[in-house]
Amino acid sequence: MAQYYSVEQVADLLGLHVRTVRGYIRDGRLAATRIGKQYRIARADLELLTGAPVAAPGPARRRAEVSAVVRIEDVDRAAADRISTAVLAAIAGPRDGGRPLHVETVHEQERDTLRLIILGDPADTAGLLTIVHALTREN
Repeated sequence: MAQYYSVEQVADLLGLHVRTVRGYIRDGRLAATRIGKQYRIARADLELLTGAPVAAPGPARRRAEVSAVVRIEDVDRAAADRISTAVLAAIAGPRDGGRPLHVETVHEQERDTLRLIILGDPADTAGLLTIVHALTREN
């Protein structure tokens, strides 16, 4: 009997984001069968994509994600660019949790306010908040 995987299981097995796997399916790089509103990927098709045998997925792991909005006041355009660049550089490397942090920056020039919207693993987010704290303490 053929073994089938969900998009989420394939993403976990390959260390990819679910959207990336869905993109592979949409682009035709990964064959999948649509069942209702969900896709199922046959083990043989997954092995065809990776070029190697695929290990069976382990038990589902409990996951946690943090969303945080940081509002920094009295920030002109130059300071907003400096802080944004430092924050984005800090998240560019690999993460212990394996999932990337997602950060958006919005500078409200008329209010001299910078907002950072952060989504990610709790530990990685806490580390980034420590960096943001240090950046806001600089003069």
